Amino acid sequence: MRKRAALRQADILGVLEASDRPMTAYQILERLQVTEPDIAPPTVYRTLAALTDQGRAHRLESIKAFVPCRCSHVESVPVLAICEDCGSVDEHDGSDLLPKLTALTDQNAFRAERHIVEIHGLCGTCAT
Repeated sequence: MRKRAALRQADILGVLEASDRPMTAYQILERLQVTEPDIAPPTVYRTLAALTDQGRAHRLESIKAFVPCRCSHVESVPVLAICEDCGSVDEHDGSDLLPKLTALTDQNAFRAERHIVEIHGLCGTCAT
């Protein structure tokens, strides 16, 4: 029996929130297959697309993985600091960046659909 979209989204968000590291779609699929052996990759990808469109999850483009949204980004820019050593991701509110990014892209009449800033480096624990 097919699950409703809201239940599927809750399942996938639960998997993401239980992880302390970003997860690929296939890692999420593997976790879900423990209790739902028939779940297929397209279901996970569709649900992740819906969650990212809703702003409830973020796709880390640079590492092709997902994390749950931990901030409110109504008129903001999520800034995701990704540790190259341990893989942890810290989310920051980049509200003050939005006017600057908009001014920058307005120069070429570019209309952004979403804003996400990824910063790679070392977290405080790994840098010491």
